[in-house]
Amino acid sequence: MQQVPVSLWTLVAGIVVTAISIWIGQNHTLLPVQASQQAPLVDGFFNVMFTIAIALFLVVEGTIVIFLVKYRRRRGDDTDGLPVEGNLPLEVFWTAIPTIIVLCLGIYSVDVFNRMGGFESAGHPHSMAHVHHPSGSAIAATLNDTPQATTAPTIGFGASPSTEGKPADLVVDVKGIQYAWIFNYPETGITSGELHIPVGADVQLNLSADDVIHSFWVPNFRLKQDALPGIPTQLRFVATKPGTYPVVCAELCGGYHGSMRTQVIVHTPEEYQTWLTENQVAQKDNLHQVVAANPAELSTSEFLAPHVHDMGISAATLESLVIGH
Repeated sequence: MQQVPVSLWTLVAGIVVTAISIWIGQNHTLLPVQASQQAPLVDGFFNVMFTIAIALFLVVEGTIVIFLVKYRRRRGDDTDGLPVEGNLPLEVFWTAIPTIIVLCLGIYSVDVFNRMGGFESAGHPHSMAHVHHPSGSAIAATLNDTPQATTAPTIGFGASPSTEGKPADLVVDVKGIQYAWIFNYPETGITSGELHIPVGADVQLNLSADDVIHSFWVPNFRLKQDALPGIPTQLRFVATKPGTYPVVCAELCGGYHGSMRTQVIVHTPEEYQTWLTENQVAQKDNLHQVVAANPAELSTSEFLAPHVHDMGISAATLESLVIGH
């Protein structure tokens, strides 16, 4: 019986390994749900690396298993093994292939980094927004005592090539402290312990830290950026899926680092407008540090704003009803 050529076995094994690697690399469940425009870019790069890793694992481990079986010591065989000093073509092969893979992955990663907004045009710093100092509560004033210049270049993920030169739809100042995240909305004067954003909006976070280095990480967005004391950093993204997602500090920042967690809540535009209205009433400028507002001093729309969700109507509908009345 004619023996099957080694080249044919190698071809068949290559096809099988490739098919298995691609299937596993594209159908794993290792990553959380995608919730931003940047997430598919990171996932695509991860899937390519994971596919290559699976292929290398199957080739290396498969070769080890085959050699263990084929070249195992037979019963009664006390002879020495064949003296093998080296194989130049094989050594060139297993050196060249990893080199090519690493170079290709490097080029791919640079492209992903650029499309996510990691690079900017030469001499063109990421746009920065003035920090507005509301005349409201003392806590809001205290948390925003370090304005950021509009011309200062920043570190981080700024505008992508498609949005470069365009202002963000929403700017939020984020401050990391031991052991919490504080979110301030300069345009409205709202301060919150959670990040609230509308789905589909181009959001820019201006990150800072008061004490030590923190790292703002949203796994579902596939984005992570350090908050550095004295050095402004930036994170710009677009959320694509409404929901509540964890925010984790990914930089060891002290004894209670593990508890430095909060969440980002991605609203529909209507829900976000409702949240804004409710919090603008709750943190109204002339309320200063009081906890509750005097109902007699509120207009009809302001009084009813916190209850629009329970009434099943939007803030815009409430406003039209009040005006019509």
